[in-house]
Amino acid sequence: MMKKWEELPEFMKIPEVRPYWETLNKKKGQLLLKRISDIVIALFLLILLAIPMIIIALLIKIDSPGPVFYRQERVTTCGKHFRIHKFRTMVNNADKIGSAVTISGDARITRVGLRLRHLRLDEVPQLFDILEGTMSFVGTRPEAVKYVDLYEPEFYATLLLPAGITSEASIRYKDEDRLLKDADNVDNVYLKTVLPAKMKWNLESIREYSFIRDVLTMFRTVFAVLGKDYQ
Repeated sequence: MMKKWEELPEFMKIPEVRPYWETLNKKKGQLLLKRISDIVIALFLLILLAIPMIIIALLIKIDSPGPVFYRQERVTTCGKHFRIHKFRTMVNNADKIGSAVTISGDARITRVGLRLRHLRLDEVPQLFDILEGTMSFVGTRPEAVKYVDLYEPEFYATLLLPAGITSEASIRYKDEDRLLKDADNVDNVYLKTVLPAKMKWNLESIREYSFIRDVLTMFRTVFAVLGKDYQ
């Protein structure tokens, strides 16, 4: 649910964020519906996908040494830090031997991980994050702490709501790894080019927020995974 303006952390109580907060504050009923639907759908999917998740976990362990889950620290509502649940798709400790952003053909990606990424099955464990309330089905993708620390003031508006598994920006930039493939400095290109472009979509989604729009985004995500291009 929306926090009162006075309850927001100081770094978010700025003029650039205020208009977005006012927009969302008028839609508390839709935000409540969003949370209820998140819980119901997440529980249903966890039951439905329990056996496939066990199989995927076994394949990950067989394919390469390391844990089943990838638990990097990310940022969600009001700047709260949390450890995201994802199936591990890269070699163990990959974030310590390269960028936090993955590029196409990244040598750190495992064989099983490549398949999981292609079908976005590595995202399935984030259902646990949804139940915990740190994530939602639709919302700005949770960024690594080091990127949030470099946000422009307006970008903090995306922290008014929980981070999401998918978003309009995620759909538009589903091939982000290919865009960064030939970059000399991946982090620099991501921060100066890709992130600002994605944020335009994220901020628009807040300005035009509605529960129905969230539902449509979820359907568009399914079509995008199946190959539809929304560029």
